[in-house]
Amino acid sequence: MPTPPPLVGVLSDSHRQRRRTAAAVSLLRDAGATVLVHLGDLEDPEILEELLVIAATEVHVVPGNMDDPQEIAAAARRLGIHCPGLRGELHLASKRIAFTHGHAPEALEALRRDPPDYLLYGHTHVAADERQGATRWINPGALHRANPYRVALLDPAADRVAHLVVEER
Repeated sequence: MPTPPPLVGVLSDSHRQRRRTAAAVSLLRDAGATVLVHLGDLEDPEILEELLVIAATEVHVVPGNMDDPQEIAAAARRLGIHCPGLRGELHLASKRIAFTHGHAPEALEALRRDPPDYLLYGHTHVAADERQGATRWINPGALHRANPYRVALLDPAADRVAHLVVEER
């Protein structure tokens, strides 16, 4: 049986909303996510534990402007979550997927100089999906100060993005 293509669950801007983050991760799990990327502004490193709900899933996180980068990196290391710094990169389905919170001009400028297929970013709390040149820029929305709360599911093999509404349980 062929392996299904990887699906990337993207979430951002949890801002201490642990229950809402757990609901978002459950939603992404149920939608088939096999990789999770959190784009920062957790404000509480313990929220990283909610990202581990999906067994055998690859998890990545970058710090946001409201996070202590060293604190997030240490908590991620302890939990086995990949934390590459202000920006990271994945290679899935022959696509280059870069990710950053979106607040650091130097991280965005580096990505503009070497454009990926996809750029995942947060920070604005506004869901978006647009092309800039050869790059598809995707913002999942936010889990705090947004109406509605949203996450995104990226299927890089099919070049599809779905924004999903998170309902707290």
